Amino acid sequence: MIMAEKKATTKKAATEAKETKAAAAKKTTTVKKAAKAELVVNAENAGFKAGDVYQALAAAGKALNVKEIAKAAKISEEETLLGLGWLFKEGKLANDAEKVTLA
Repeated sequence: MIMAEKKATTKKAATEAKETKAAAAKKTTTVKKAAKAELVVNAENAGFKAGDVYQALAAAGKALNVKEIAKAAKISEEETLLGLGWLFKEGKLANDAEKVTLA
């Protein structure tokens, strides 16, 4: 009888281990989709993004590419492009090949 109890306990432990692994696999395969932020294009927002871009370039003191500006300003690349467009239109920027600097 002792042997039968031992086998039953081992089977139970093996079953529990499989269930735990299955639960862990389900948790890791579940992917949540992040909500995509919308870029609002209006004069006020463009002006704020231009200010963010200008401050990032002034703080860097050197030419930066779009990704570097976005990272320094802590805004998206789309928002960076919006701000760059504003600043180019005002004549506050100069570009060297693929990088942008203050004029």
